[in-house]
Amino acid sequence: AEAAAQLDHPGIVPIYEIGQCEGQRYFTMSYVSGQSLTARIAGRPLTPEQAAEVTRTVAEAVHYAHLQGVVHRDLKPANILVDVAGHPRVTDFGLAKRLRGDSHMTATGQVLGTPNYMAPEQAAGRTDQVGPLADVYSLGTILYAGLTARPPFQAAGAGEVLQMVLLQEPVP
Repeated sequence: AEAAAQLDHPGIVPIYEIGQCEGQRYFTMSYVSGQSLTARIAGRPLTPEQAAEVTRTVAEAVHYAHLQGVVHRDLKPANILVDVAGHPRVTDFGLAKRLRGDSHMTATGQVLGTPNYMAPEQAAGRTDQVGPLADVYSLGTILYAGLTARPPFQAAGAGEVLQMVLLQEPVP
């Protein structure tokens, strides 16, 4: 939340306050009236033009975050909210990593993120190698999901998905 709170971009849902009350941590963020990209593509792919536009808009927001030294590390359709005007906005920076001064937040070997949309280095637990390029890979998986209405890799369990990410190519 602290990493995301410094981001001020129209393609990123802003965080207004971070705090703690009676031992519970909290943050407040802007309300986005609309639906997640997951809900938008449920069972029905976007047109190629729509998928490209959503991906472009999200890529611009992610690029801005990278310029500010923040890597999202959990980009997926569920973390993209599409407002009523049709504008996608990135949210849920809960696994975000600061590129500067933050290298000890997660231990090497710890897999963080959503397997269906994560980069191979992230799936392998090589957290020291997870940087902006992992987000770029995830942008590709979001484009894939927009065009096919499914993630690039699907299996019964997370372990199986991780193996697919590491060893297989997505279905064309």
